[in-house]
Amino acid sequence: MRILLANDDGYLAPGLHALYAGLRRLGEVTVVAPEQNASAASNALTLSRPLSVFRADNGFLYVNGTPSDCVHIALTGLLDFRPDLVVSGVNNGANLGDDTIYSGTVAAATEGFLFGLPALAVSLVHKGWEHVDTAVEVAVRVVERMMREAGSPAVLYNLNVPNLPHAQLRGVQVARLGKRHPSQPVVMQRNPRNEPVYWIGSAGDALDDQPGTDFHAIAQGFAALTPLQLDLTHHRLLESSRERFADL
Repeated sequence: MRILLANDDGYLAPGLHALYAGLRRLGEVTVVAPEQNASAASNALTLSRPLSVFRADNGFLYVNGTPSDCVHIALTGLLDFRPDLVVSGVNNGANLGDDTIYSGTVAAATEGFLFGLPALAVSLVHKGWEHVDTAVEVAVRVVERMMREAGSPAVLYNLNVPNLPHAQLRGVQVARLGKRHPSQPVVMQRNPRNEPVYWIGSAGDALDDQPGTDFHAIAQGFAALTPLQLDLTHHRLLESSRERFADL
């Protein structure tokens, strides 16, 4: 098995190194990761300048671009082979609910999925890397199960794992995405020239954390595994929209 591994925390991130070690038990792993932390980069591609690729002493490839850049160029000419699977993570912090819209971790996996490959995004719920080994063990098991379906249509999964010792993890629940409250207000500060600058506020708390959601699974001590899709069409509004705009 050939696995392409990326992340959004950068090629030096402990979560990337831990997941690399775990996935090597399953096959050949090639790392193409961002040079710098690119959290919340979403699915951005860099089109305003050329990208450079460097090789670290441990063989990891790193790119001065976004997580999506890394997977995109890996699959369109950087690598001389087509991987069997794309994995992204382990992210330093949760990607639950609508976090997935902004997440560079999820975006890197999504880029592989857009190229027809099965893909998995992996996140550790609380920052700091405590019990990252638990996230790695769960991710490896999920990858093993995904690869049993090799040849089936590609799937995209989002995996969040609580910071617990593996023995205390209650298992894995397949769950839908929940929803957060709106983000906290921006934080305004003054720069040395006394001009206002603004920091994006922290993510909001969970709004929809009902049973069956990823938020609820995490709160109950389970890892949450969510199948994702990319069709943004609001299908239920198609017919009424045709009627509403028929005379334009």
